[in-house]
Amino acid sequence: MLWARVARRPGARGPAGERRARVARALHRSVGNAGICPPSEVPSPHMHGFDIASVGTLLLGAILVSAGYTFMLAVASAGRPQLARSVRWATLATLGLVTTAVFVLAYAFQAHEFGIRYVARYSDRSMSPLYLWTALWGGQDGSLLWWTFLSSVYIGAFTLWIGDRYRRLQPVMFATLMSVLAFFVILQLYAANPFATSFGGAPADGEGLNPLLQNYWMAIHPPALYMGLTGWAVPFAFVVAALWTGELDEAWIHGVRRWVLVAWAFLALGNMLGMFWSYEELGWGGYWAWDPVENASFLPWLSATAYIHSVMIQERRGSLKVWNVFLLTLTFILTIFGTFLTRSGLIASVHSFARSDIGIYFGFYLIGLCIFVFSLIGYRLPDLRNGARIGWVEWIAGAAIGIIAAIVLVLAEVAVSWWARLAIIPVGLVFVALLKAIEVLRLDVLRLAPQVSGRQQRSLESIVSREFAFLLNNWILLGMAVFVLVATTFPLLSEALRGETVTVGPDYYNKWMVPFGLILLLLTGVGPLIAWRKATGKNLLNAFAFPIAFGAVMFCLHLFGGEAAGYPPLVPPDEIYETWVGVALGKVYSVTPLFSTTLCAFVFATVVQEFARGVLVRMRTKKENPIVALVELVLRARRRYGGYIVHVGIVLMFWGFTGAAYDRDAESSLRPGQSLTVGDFEFRYDRVRMEADSNKRAVYTDVTILRDGQELGVVHPAKFIYRSHPEMPTTEVAIQTSLLRDLYVIMSAVEANTQRGTFRVIERPMVLWIWLGGAFLLLGVFIAGLPKLSEVLASAEAPRPRRAIAAAGLTALLLLSLALAGLVLVVPRASAQTDSSSTLHAGTVVIEDEEERRLFSRLLCECGDCQRLPLHTCGCGWADSMRAELRGRLARGEEINEIVAGYRERFGASSIAIPSDEGLDRALWAVPVAAFVLAAFGLVVRARRVAKLGEADTDAAAQTAEDQVDDAAIDQQLEDELRRFEGD
Repeated sequence: MLWARVARRPGARGPAGERRARVARALHRSVGNAGICPPSEVPSPHMHGFDIASVGTLLLGAILVSAGYTFMLAVASAGRPQLARSVRWATLATLGLVTTAVFVLAYAFQAHEFGIRYVARYSDRSMSPLYLWTALWGGQDGSLLWWTFLSSVYIGAFTLWIGDRYRRLQPVMFATLMSVLAFFVILQLYAANPFATSFGGAPADGEGLNPLLQNYWMAIHPPALYMGLTGWAVPFAFVVAALWTGELDEAWIHGVRRWVLVAWAFLALGNMLGMFWSYEELGWGGYWAWDPVENASFLPWLSATAYIHSVMIQERRGSLKVWNVFLLTLTFILTIFGTFLTRSGLIASVHSFARSDIGIYFGFYLIGLCIFVFSLIGYRLPDLRNGARIGWVEWIAGAAIGIIAAIVLVLAEVAVSWWARLAIIPVGLVFVALLKAIEVLRLDVLRLAPQVSGRQQRSLESIVSREFAFLLNNWILLGMAVFVLVATTFPLLSEALRGETVTVGPDYYNKWMVPFGLILLLLTGVGPLIAWRKATGKNLLNAFAFPIAFGAVMFCLHLFGGEAAGYPPLVPPDEIYETWVGVALGKVYSVTPLFSTTLCAFVFATVVQEFARGVLVRMRTKKENPIVALVELVLRARRRYGGYIVHVGIVLMFWGFTGAAYDRDAESSLRPGQSLTVGDFEFRYDRVRMEADSNKRAVYTDVTILRDGQELGVVHPAKFIYRSHPEMPTTEVAIQTSLLRDLYVIMSAVEANTQRGTFRVIERPMVLWIWLGGAFLLLGVFIAGLPKLSEVLASAEAPRPRRAIAAAGLTALLLLSLALAGLVLVVPRASAQTDSSSTLHAGTVVIEDEEERRLFSRLLCECGDCQRLPLHTCGCGWADSMRAELRGRLARGEEINEIVAGYRERFGASSIAIPSDEGLDRALWAVPVAAFVLAAFGLVVRARRVAKLGEADTDAAAQTAEDQVDDAAIDQQLEDELRRFEGD
């Protein structure tokens, strides 16, 4: 500190001042040479005149206090409308504190405040400002603060939007939102404080962000995904408020619709960006690895998609109230459950955080949340079911669930006593009994009569109707969710039941989800073609004729011409089990390309037909030209035709997924000037070169792509070695993209002396269509969510004082954010690095034949240092030696099953990528299949029973309509339907 006092001493002018300055500089150099940084370079949480760590922690405490105050104020505002404005202002104040806390942490990163443990762990001085910003959510502590901030963005938008709408629901909605916000703040204060300081003092430099996260995708993928996950708090608040107040008519359904669409769109965008990140950055050539973190974001998307379809039945028919409440609640619970899985560290994942005590908080919160919500639903069941009581159907369903679970335990030979196996039978009955007890308490003890609200509930009139098609859609989506949920949590169940950890690899999901995906694609096309209430024979013929014919043409083209075009209709079966189940799955997989292309054509034709019919009706009745008719058609029925555009996006994505069946790849070790051939393409290795910046060294290889001797371009696969993590070199893939295929080049290693490089090249057809499909999907959601003109005019005519107050609050928040952002930008910072990308340590592996690929894909690397990739992709030395050993066993004539069994016995069950089809492992597919089939049986039986109630009254009218229907009548029906949708 001596040089600092000398330099600051008064009278530092003249010769004496210059001498003191020279002494200070000499002391500075001597201390610096001794390895000690001067105070201007040693980060400290006390820099800039205030203690950033203390300020940040104080802000977290203030947020908790403010959220608690707002919660109590919201509770007190029930029945006191004069307090509603105070609740909204208190909410905005809470959100202002959250925003301030985020910018304080961002300031700490930009100022290199390494005294804060989180800053020191996830940044260093060489990182660019962009990566210092993205480091906010690079670790667990900061990501929780970022989660809180994005939740506050939704809550702030909701606060400014709601105004005086839904006055009876507002107190419960704001209380619910504040409780969710308070939970995440409690996590940060007591389990994962991003402002906590290091015990050993501030280091001179930080550890640096993981190289895997130092790429531009880190700046866009996690925020988009978090926006999709946090957005479900607002729909959940609507559900809780409707249940608590008994306002169960369609009003809350209409209010929550756009919030659902926004959250669903961000969730879809987050998953799409995750696929793109995986494809470009993880270096294995795929776009979805079924990692537990990926599954955690996929599960709520499935349940939310089911809700978006089923809620239309409630809007048109007044039915499925219980089901829609359950789906919205389930979606929010799944977002919390997925966060619990990934942040507790219970399940191994490339993306998950280390095991910590934070999982305890999530566990108790989930338990409390489920008890509260399902008790509330149980209390409102008489209202939701128009006074109907729990009957024999519910009791049978509860008993069936328990019996099936017990049978699975017996067949799987789980090592528990018979009493333990039998004890699981009453589980479903106990849940039904609890609901019955709540029902009796309310109706018989408290004598509170059911409150029937909303339109009259209309029963299902026919299983040949759009309502039933949407129910089937829900069935397949929830079936997929059950499959993914069971497979994701199966390692935990296996460890709990038999003390053995297993691994469920991507091949399991890819094989089992193919049939589900094809059924879902079929229903995507069938649903819009079937009429509401009850379809007649002639209606069905007119609706299905063109799509079926178009699909049949595609079927014939692919069947007879696919081989010549390089896309054979059948591919070799890939069996993941050596049992009849594996054989059946292999056969389904072999015909997948043919049926996928056929169904894509069928669904696309349904969308084209719907647009064409609407345009023709407008051209005939409104005398409009085709372009004007198309625009007006979409604007008048935005929700309907926006949904059709989403279906186009789904078709394009399935088309791209189908291309994975035709992947071709090759691996080789090359010297400069040598080539590698894949299909019709030649890849010539030209040279190696090196570049460096302040953060990393890069080894680039130039590879020229040729076809028939003609040069198509040059790509540059590389290796990056980061200064902060030299032990974690990253593989940078190079991709040449076109509409028909992607050429994917990976450089695994380059020898320094000989410049020999090891390369893997993959030809992946039609990948670009996946990203185009995602763009169409988001476009459709945007169109479906556009507000109608009457809403825009109503908001423009709102009272000026209310608009002025809202504008003032929004302006204040905006100015605060800009001021804090400016404060961050003026902080001195290190030189920027160039944008980079990074990957996992997937290497180049030479596979000699299909038998080797089949074996190596089932076995995981057990060296203990890498990411436990399958042996057919892992490039570490241990994997190389193990492959050589296994090749010798194959050469001696050993069967694949025998080798896999020996590998499992040697390294444990977790070393096998797919659990075997025996014992408890069989439950991995048997449980979801049993649930799927049971649900299908129950759905059909229930639908037929309900449909019979309406058939007697509608058969005669339907027959008359069928006899008289013609093209003019169809056009008039379409025009009437468009008129009903106008302004949606």
